[in-house]
Amino acid sequence: MAKLLVLYYSMYGHVETMAEAVAAGARTVEGVTVALKRVPETLPAESARRNGVKLDQAAPVAAPDELAEYDAVIIGAPTRFGNMAAQMRNFLDQTGGLWAKGALVGKVGSVFGSTGTGGGNESTLMSMINTLIHHGMVVVGLPYACPELADCSEAKGGSPWGAATIAG
Repeated sequence: MAKLLVLYYSMYGHVETMAEAVAAGARTVEGVTVALKRVPETLPAESARRNGVKLDQAAPVAAPDELAEYDAVIIGAPTRFGNMAAQMRNFLDQTGGLWAKGALVGKVGSVFGSTGTGGGNESTLMSMINTLIHHGMVVVGLPYACPELADCSEAKGGSPWGAATIAG
C-alpha cells in the first residue's frame, strides 16, 4: 500500500480547501493511503487573531521527520511576496536531517498553491519545487495535456508547475 502525505499551510482557508480536495481525490486511487496534515502556525496568536487567520483547522500538525514515512508528498502553501509562505518555508528548513540522510531521494513530490491575481503563482510553486528537487524527489507537475488548463471559460490558476487557485 502506497502512503501519501498531503501537507499544507493555510492562512485564510483557501489552501486548506485545496488540500482537502487533493486528499479526497487521492483517496479514490486504489492501493493508496492518504494522510492530511498541516505545518505549525508561526504567527503570534494575537497577531493571527487580529489579522483574521483561520486557526481552527482540523488537520493535525506534522513534524518534519514524518516526511520520510511516506512514498509521496504533495505540499501546498499560499503566496507571500512571490514565494511560499514563511510557515511552510520554516517547516521545510527543518528537513536538513532528512536531506543529509537522503531520506526523501526517489520519493514522489508535487505542489499546489493559492495566490492573488498577479501574485506570483508560478514563482511560489517553483519555490516549493526547489526544495523537493534538493531532496532528490521525483517532481510531478500538471501537464498542458490536462484539459482543465486549456479551458479559458473562467479565471483559474494552474500551470505545468502545479495546481493553483486565484484567491481574493
